[in-house]
Amino acid sequence: MALSLIFLALLVLCPSSGLSQGSPSPGYYPSSRVATSSFDREFRTLWGSQHQRREQDVITLWLDKSTGSGFKSLRPYRSGYFGASIKLQPGFTAGVDTSLYLSNNQEHPGDHDEVDIEFLGTTPGKPYSLQTNVFARGSGDRNVIGREMKFTLWFDPTQDFHHYAILLNPNQIVFFVDDIPIRTYDRKNEATFPTRPMWVYGSIWDASDWATENGRIKADYRYQPFVAKYKNFKLAGCTADSSSSCRPPSPAPISNRGLSRQQMAALAWAQRNFLVYNYCHDPKRDHTQTPEC
Repeated sequence: MALSLIFLALLVLCPSSGLSQGSPSPGYYPSSRVATSSFDREFRTLWGSQHQRREQDVITLWLDKSTGSGFKSLRPYRSGYFGASIKLQPGFTAGVDTSLYLSNNQEHPGDHDEVDIEFLGTTPGKPYSLQTNVFARGSGDRNVIGREMKFTLWFDPTQDFHHYAILLNPNQIVFFVDDIPIRTYDRKNEATFPTRPMWVYGSIWDASDWATENGRIKADYRYQPFVAKYKNFKLAGCTADSSSSCRPPSPAPISNRGLSRQQMAALAWAQRNFLVYNYCHDPKRDHTQTPEC
């Protein structure tokens, strides 16, 4: 009887959705509501085609001294769920940025919107940082106003694929790791929220000037190539051409109600244990530029 109770408790903590041992169940799994799409159906190679390989359902990108690689969705979206399962490279990866993000920078140069999930490379024995960020209406161009929140992870992202996602709707952005919400960003006014259609991107590139310990440790190409693997692409939502009646997937069990109590408890757990930087709490920042804080 005691063993049965222990087994049931483990199932609650770690359901079959792929959650890591010890992580709480969010109770709702947005990724399960979105079908997997093939890469060719949703994306095109944007740059570094010679540094991109497709093997069955896995897309491999790599960076060496010559270049990195990236891809872009075929369609822009006003809102939706955008996710992929990603596996990172172990060892020395300082200076390397592996990303999944939304942007309209090519369509609005100098005045763009962006929503980022970025994995910032590291050195052996130190964990990757997962950085989330939001830029609105050029704040990433002329006026550099990043809204960074950085996390470590409750698993080793180099050992297996894990699912990372951004859910964007007209009122909120939610960042997910294996369906656990780790951050929400609410629309408090139009000036601080991305409202124009954005494309979905993935890339690996050299960000030595800032990625690891604020740029102190650079990419070392003695360890090249630096590799990232993507699969299980999930894109669903309202494209720029969708009718005004289109509604994106819900981040929670009940639409238009915000995250559930169980999801909020999982978010609080993630931020309590793994949040390592919050721009709102940085005394060096000018918070007159970030009124949402």
